[in-house]
Amino acid sequence: MTNEMEKMKVVEGSQAIAYAVKACKPHVVSAYPITPQTHIVEELSKLVANGEIKCEYINVESEFSAISMLIGASATGARTFTSTTSQGLALMHEALFNASGMRLPIVMVTVNRALSAPINIWNDQQDSIAERDAGWIQFYAEDIQEASDMLAQAYRVAEDRDVLLPAMVCIDGFILSHTYEPVILLEEDITEEYLPSYDPPYRLDPTNPKSFGTLGTPDVYMEARYMQEKAMETALDKIKEAAIDFKRMYGRWHGDLVDTYRVDDADIILISMGSVVGTMKEAVDRARDEGVKVGIVKLRVFRPFPKKELVDTLKNAKVVAVIEKDVCVGKYEGALTTELKAVLYSYGMGVPVLGRIAGLGGRDITLSHIMSVITDSEKVLEGKDVDENAYLGLREEVL
Repeated sequence: MTNEMEKMKVVEGSQAIAYAVKACKPHVVSAYPITPQTHIVEELSKLVANGEIKCEYINVESEFSAISMLIGASATGARTFTSTTSQGLALMHEALFNASGMRLPIVMVTVNRALSAPINIWNDQQDSIAERDAGWIQFYAEDIQEASDMLAQAYRVAEDRDVLLPAMVCIDGFILSHTYEPVILLEEDITEEYLPSYDPPYRLDPTNPKSFGTLGTPDVYMEARYMQEKAMETALDKIKEAAIDFKRMYGRWHGDLVDTYRVDDADIILISMGSVVGTMKEAVDRARDEGVKVGIVKLRVFRPFPKKELVDTLKNAKVVAVIEKDVCVGKYEGALTTELKAVLYSYGMGVPVLGRIAGLGGRDITLSHIMSVITDSEKVLEGKDVDENAYLGLREEVL
C-alpha cells in the first residue's frame, strides 16, 4: 500500500488520460477540441510540442477530418488515437462504420456529453450509446484510475490479430474529465511490456499494394459484417485476458466484463455504467443497513454485450433495476434496459426489469433518487404496481 501511495499523483482526469496515451506510444494523434474533451487534446499537444511523445500530431478542422486522418494512418500500420464528445462523435458517425468495417484498431476516448438540441454541454451517455451499432468496442469507466488503465487494455484488445476492431473508452464529461483525483499514472516501462508493438497482418504498402474499404457486392458484404460480429465475440475473451494480465503486471484490477458489488445474496440488483456507480454503492450500503438485500452489477463493457456474464450474475435475482443516462426516444426506456430485457428473455429468465432514466443533460443523480429505485424494487418484490419505466428527478412543474 505504501508503494502505491508513493506512486499516486493528484491530477485532472483529462491529464491522466493524456499521460496514459503517452504511455501507449501512438504514432499518430488527430483530434478537434470540443467541450468537455478539450483538456485531453490540449495536454497531448503540449506533450508532443515538448518532445515527450514521439508522434505526429495532426491539427484538423473537424471531428470528421480527425477520424478520417486516423483511418488512413491506421491502414498504413500506425497506432492511432483521438478523442471527442457529443456532436463531435455524431459528426464522425459515417467514418466510425468505415473504421470498423476496414478492421482498423483506432482507439478513442469519448468524453460523454449530451447531444443537442437543445444545446447542452453537460454529461449523459447518449452520444456513445447512439453509436453502439457502429462496430466499436465500448468500455465505460467508473473513475479516473479505471479510465486511465483502460487505455492500455483497449489498445491490447483492439490490436489483437483475432479482433482488429476500433475501441472507445467512455468517461463521463466533467464528472471524470475535469475532476482531480489521486491516480497512479500508467507506467511507461510496464506498458511497453504489456502492450506489444502494433503489427497488423495487412497494411497499405506501395511495395505490396492492397485496397481497403473497396466495393462490397451482395455476394461478399454479408460475410464481411458476419466477420465483424465474430471478432466482437472473440473480443469478449480477449478483454478478460487483458484484465487478468493487467492485474499481473500492474497490480491493479478493474474486473473484466462486469463488476459486482454485494450481489452474493442480493434479491434486488441495480445495473449501470460509468461514474454513477459510486453513488449507487453508497445507496446500497445504506439499504443494507436497513436489511434490504441489494447489490450492484457494473457493466465495464457495453460492446461486445456480455450476455452470458450478465445471465450468470443475475440468475438468483428477484428484481433487476437499470439506471442509465440515455433514452431510446419512442420506446420510453434506455438502451441498456432494452438489451438486458432481450437477453434475459432469450435465456428464459422471467425476472422483472425496471428501467430508470437518469441524469440526462447533466442533471444530478442523487442518493435519494437511487434509494427510490430500491424502494420501487421492494414494491415489485411485494407484488405491488410501480411505473415499469420512469425518469428519475423529472420536474413535473415545467412540463
